[in-house]
Amino acid sequence: MGVPTVIRSASKDQRDCAARARSAGSVVVVLGVLAAAFAVTSSVVPRSARGPAKEQPVAAPVVPAAALAVSHTVVYELLGEHGARNVTYTAAGSALTQRAEVTTPWSVSFTESVPAGRTPFRSIAARNPGPGELRCRIVVDGAVVAEKAVEDPEQAFVSCAG
Repeated sequence: MGVPTVIRSASKDQRDCAARARSAGSVVVVLGVLAAAFAVTSSVVPRSARGPAKEQPVAAPVVPAAALAVSHTVVYELLGEHGARNVTYTAAGSALTQRAEVTTPWSVSFTESVPAGRTPFRSIAARNPGPGELRCRIVVDGAVVAEKAVEDPEQAFVSCAG
């Protein structure tokens, strides 16, 4: 015959302890899932959808330097004894303008608006039709910025740039 085995049932305290352990394990799992969900949501949902952000100090608006324009009065002059031919000059907005023939002294003036800090290209060129001097001059806001003269018939063209 065999030895009788005794099966003891767990006491009430032992059953309560086991139930609390299972319950605590469930709470840890739930907290872990919530933490993971928060981490994913924080990285995926844009800040604007999370509600109002903390107030940031408001800086003064930045105006690009190119937006500021400066106006200049430009005068092109041709001085000579026999007029000038094939006069070509850059006008406002860098528009190329030509005149077949002008009598000297001759001048044209215009106002140009350029971005602050930029120097526009200005030029005038003309052909001297006869002997004697032909002089070109570029005046910006009352100051001569370029001046040149030609007398030699072999160098019949005069040009100023500035």
